[in-house]
Amino acid sequence: MTPDIIYVIVQKIWWFVVVLGVLVTFHEFGHFIVARWAGVKVLKFSLGFGPKLLSRQIGDTEYLISAIPLGGYVKMFGEETGEPVPPDERKLSFSHKPLWKRTLIVAAGPGFNFLLSYLIFSAWLAVGAPLPIPTFAELSPTIDAVRPDSPAGQAGLQAGDRITRIDERDITTKNEIYAAVAESGGRSLAVEVRRGDTLKTFVVTPEFYDSEVERADTQVRPYVIGIEEAAPVVTAVMPDMPAAQAGLKEGDRIIEIQGETIQTWSQMTRIIKAHPNDSLSMQVEREGTVLTLTIIPEPHEVKDQGISSTIGKIGIMGSGRSVIRASSPLTAVIQGVKATWGWSELTVVGIYKMLTGEISSKNIGGPIMIASASGTAAERGIPDVMFFVAILSINLGILNLLPIPVLDGGHLFFFACEAILGRPLAERQREFTQQVGIVLLFGIMIFAFFNDIQRLLQ
Repeated sequence: MTPDIIYVIVQKIWWFVVVLGVLVTFHEFGHFIVARWAGVKVLKFSLGFGPKLLSRQIGDTEYLISAIPLGGYVKMFGEETGEPVPPDERKLSFSHKPLWKRTLIVAAGPGFNFLLSYLIFSAWLAVGAPLPIPTFAELSPTIDAVRPDSPAGQAGLQAGDRITRIDERDITTKNEIYAAVAESGGRSLAVEVRRGDTLKTFVVTPEFYDSEVERADTQVRPYVIGIEEAAPVVTAVMPDMPAAQAGLKEGDRIIEIQGETIQTWSQMTRIIKAHPNDSLSMQVEREGTVLTLTIIPEPHEVKDQGISSTIGKIGIMGSGRSVIRASSPLTAVIQGVKATWGWSELTVVGIYKMLTGEISSKNIGGPIMIASASGTAAERGIPDVMFFVAILSINLGILNLLPIPVLDGGHLFFFACEAILGRPLAERQREFTQQVGIVLLFGIMIFAFFNDIQRLLQ
């Protein structure tokens, strides 16, 4: 194993621990602070599971850092069913609190995950940055644009075609298209598309995209067929960036850079990235009028697998993305709610679509995928890390609300049954459902690990 590979692995593990540490701390702090507010004695507050590495007793609570950084827990006095509680200490016991207080304590964990996302989104919007909220219509495997000279264009694929299958692989999202092309190794692919009411099959041979600048951006695959691009239409302009300073506006369509006709978004970004600090003449179409602007891309250092390179950026966001923005820090407080709701809705709908088979379950990822994504975000800068934390925090909050015993949602389900029946479920019923929940949770974890390993092998 080379030093570069070791560096990359260590970096990804480090950022995995940092990202997960932030998420777990906020989640467990939600349980902790509301339990303390409700008058429940908290015995342990642990970041991580398993053997303890560090611990300190402060008052009634032992604060722990444990060996396995895949979660955490808050242990409360009187939490276990059937646990003997002396009469004079019942006021400190979780199980002796009113149902509404127990519900608040359990719901506070996921609630603080949503709060963390809201705070990050609000701060993001407060500095004037546009915030994307993708929809499933935008993530669907429908072709937005095709380079005429690309393998897809030469094979006959057209904008508006919806890809349904590549070889033996069903396609439900754009990311699955990218993965299938990347894993092809350049061999010819049978691409099935729905065009109107008919299904058509085209044979497309991916081309190797040999560009150091593009490969520095880890979202770009080494093999392409020319359909990954969106049209070169600007939907958002970052304040105080070269595009804004040059007069580029939302709705502008870039039609030419340095004499080269622009047909797709990635074609445009490839030129911009390759010319940091260079003056570029850009023709844009705005409401039927063609304007000429001069833009000097701002240099930005990026890393890929530990290797640094400098690319140009002008501060624009592409077509095919829904974005929200705030005109001031005050409106950012309101728009932060909208952003949190939008990403939460996307996650909930995504889970539903996976359960119904509309989206492939191969999109489920585990710790390895989180570690990889954390490292990639870190290479791009702290803002990207914080944005990734916000998205992951929403996912964690929603997953914890699923009615699976041993998760917060399972406890809330038991509380709902208690509210309806007027009494808690029998201990035997609770134990059985918890055992089922543990089996189900472990099954999901194993499946996520399996998907992670498959991605590594591919």
